[in-house]
Amino acid sequence: MIVIDYKDRRPIYEQIVERFQILILKGVLEQDEQMPSVRKLAVELSINPNTIQKAYSILEQQGYIYPVKGRGNFVSGKGSLILEKRNKFWDEYREMIKKGKELGITREEFSGKVDEYWVV
Repeated sequence: MIVIDYKDRRPIYEQIVERFQILILKGVLEQDEQMPSVRKLAVELSINPNTIQKAYSILEQQGYIYPVKGRGNFVSGKGSLILEKRNKFWDEYREMIKKGKELGITREEFSGKVDEYWVV
């Protein structure tokens, strides 16, 4: 489920956060599904349980998971998360268009690149 890339310069906890975000947003982990326990995942990945706990804390702060005392962590509903991610995407896209205009990139160039990259 989760694979750590030791060549990646990012900290391990960030990689774990990113992998779980993707799994949740794609629906691989469904709403109210229990997350792997901190200890179990730490053993599977051969890493310190504190690293997993840090990743889970970040996921909780971002609204991806929620804790249930004595039972573990569970996946939150993804509807608002997807909406939030899409809104962030469109904000970033708007900024890129603005920067492109400042560089003299035309609408046709943008459209051409969108078509080119969409295929990939």
